[in-house]
Amino acid sequence: MNGTATIALAGNPNSGKTTLFNAITGARQRVGNYPGITVERKEGTINLDDVKINVVDLPGCYSLSAYSQEELVARKVLVDERPDIVVDIVDATRLERHLYLAVQFFELGIPVVLALNMMDEAGKQGVRIDSARLSSLLNCPVVETVARSGLGKQELMRKALDHAKQRGGIWEPLKISYGPDLDVALDHMVEKIEAARFMTNRYPARWVALKYLEADAEVLASGRTLGGPAQELEVIVQRTREHIQKTLNTVPEALIADYRYGLINSILRQNVLSHERTQEERIDVSAKLDSILTNRLLGPAIMFGVLYAMFQVTFTVGEIPMGWLESLFGWLGETATAIIPEGLVQSLVVSGIIDGVGGVMGFVPLIGIMFLMISFLEDSGYMARVAYMLDRILRIFGLHGCSAMPFIVSGGIMGGCAVPGVMATRTLRSPKEKLATLITAPFMPCGAKLPVFLLLIAAFFSENEAQIMFLITLFAWTMALLVSKLLRSTIIKGDPTPFIMELPPYRLPTLQGVLIHSWERVWQYIRKAGTVILAVSVLLWAAMTFPGLPEEAASKFAADRQAIAASAIDQEQQQALIVEIDNLEAQATLKHSVAGRIGSFFEPVSQWAGFDWRTNIALVGGFAAKEVIVSTFGTAYSLGEVDPEDSSSLSSRIAADPAWNKATALALIVFVLLYAPCFVTVVTMAKESSWRWALFSTCFNTALGFGLAVVAYQVGSLFLV
Repeated sequence: MNGTATIALAGNPNSGKTTLFNAITGARQRVGNYPGITVERKEGTINLDDVKINVVDLPGCYSLSAYSQEELVARKVLVDERPDIVVDIVDATRLERHLYLAVQFFELGIPVVLALNMMDEAGKQGVRIDSARLSSLLNCPVVETVARSGLGKQELMRKALDHAKQRGGIWEPLKISYGPDLDVALDHMVEKIEAARFMTNRYPARWVALKYLEADAEVLASGRTLGGPAQELEVIVQRTREHIQKTLNTVPEALIADYRYGLINSILRQNVLSHERTQEERIDVSAKLDSILTNRLLGPAIMFGVLYAMFQVTFTVGEIPMGWLESLFGWLGETATAIIPEGLVQSLVVSGIIDGVGGVMGFVPLIGIMFLMISFLEDSGYMARVAYMLDRILRIFGLHGCSAMPFIVSGGIMGGCAVPGVMATRTLRSPKEKLATLITAPFMPCGAKLPVFLLLIAAFFSENEAQIMFLITLFAWTMALLVSKLLRSTIIKGDPTPFIMELPPYRLPTLQGVLIHSWERVWQYIRKAGTVILAVSVLLWAAMTFPGLPEEAASKFAADRQAIAASAIDQEQQQALIVEIDNLEAQATLKHSVAGRIGSFFEPVSQWAGFDWRTNIALVGGFAAKEVIVSTFGTAYSLGEVDPEDSSSLSSRIAADPAWNKATALALIVFVLLYAPCFVTVVTMAKESSWRWALFSTCFNTALGFGLAVVAYQVGSLFLV
């Protein structure tokens, strides 16, 4: 700092900021106005440890948004003059409200020291603050002061100077999640802002995006002057604003404020703030609900009850519409068979497209019902409480409380997606905690794995559907925690970091909002089935159809049919034998195909887990996308079905196959749950970490999944068959 430093004093009006400024600087002050405006500017100087410190008293403000002249001035000083450190003076008796400004300083990236002022008044009111705990959670120095008496001012200045030296003028913006509705818009806007270097010479890119969402007049005006992506950003904001209004009946500014206060609330609840006289404590609706829903004993019990009820409702309500869809695709297959002449085109349409994609689409009702309930929990604010409660467990296994959200987003409560789950690991401060979370998040039962589990449960565990789905979820969490502990104890060692997470206030979700959020997810699933899954299904159909049987083998099957037709047995027996030969030929053709040869190549190893060559084909396709496993089974069992007229469901065909049993199904559930993430997830993991860790995850997860699948099959064969 070359012997000089600038410290800015900030805080809400009536926080004691000016009193503390006077106590620090004494008579060494100069007073004037900011250029061109009538807002008073106060500066003073002190000497500390041979460093000349210029202390600037910023106008009192409640936020860094340009809602008032004082707030705009404070922001311009911070951005244009770049003080070495900001000392934020907060009223210790109104800590929650006053920390709102501090959170915005953190988001801007400014080095901050927090001064807990009026600690004497706080003590009189029975308020107790653990300043050391608060400092750890905020990752900044916290000093207790009493401005009127000057108590703590020397310690405050010394810590401010030390922190300024430590940061060296580097701004480190804090990234806060504002929920699925705003985060998507923010990420899109940040990408455009960074690409165009739009205002990034003054502000962090995400901060600019936030100001656009908050309709900050000064930033909007500056953006229109600069041009660039300004118009595109305003279009994104308008679209987001309309979406928020429809789904949550609010505006982005209010939602942003809710999440900031949620963050503050979650920090204070971690043994930071306590009241000796609870009758004086204001308890709002969210606090009353949290006293039950996040209670140390009742909270987890309620959480498990809610999850179990979700699965029970899903299967009870979804069974009927699921049957309708199965019948619809069965009718489509029969109609296509009747209309299209026998041959490759008929096989492509019926086996490759209808049976392939239809096997995936048949589960839309179940997934839709599950998404409805998940959307309700997310919009109500309960999902964040689930993460909060899980922090106590996660810390035991070397993870961070914020790891809960990537797990939940990835499918920790059935139906998520590992891609945004992996991206959500960005909120973790520690690179090692991020790696452990990133590698294990794909273990969760995402929406792509759901059709596989639903198919196998319907085939072999139909009497206990909800219970099995619930156990699959618990097993996924157990494996994620155990593997995380293994990784954090071996190749990713490191100290844990404190837990900070936003707890948004409870709100009653609107019906329109829940329906829109659910439909967005269901439509994403349907669109994937109609694009990626369709393309892969067609490719796999080709791989399972060509090169076809050698002429010699085909001639042998034809000769067998002719021999039966010429025999003296009655017509009904002839027909049954011919159908059996047709089936054997279809199976032989499938096994002789490119896909069949690949599946057969792995069979000597995969048979230890109960997987035959046909299952291997599906699992290889699952590397592209897990839904492909179901579509591949649909194609494979269509190509090789026993009765060409059979229109029964895919689960019925699998259940009737002698190569399958409960032990095989159990092993496949374990393997699909744990083995390599889909290709898109792997690419995302590489972007968030490196290709080395992405490939490690692919190999490690597959080896782990196969090993446990072998155990499940071998043990299951003793008890389940």
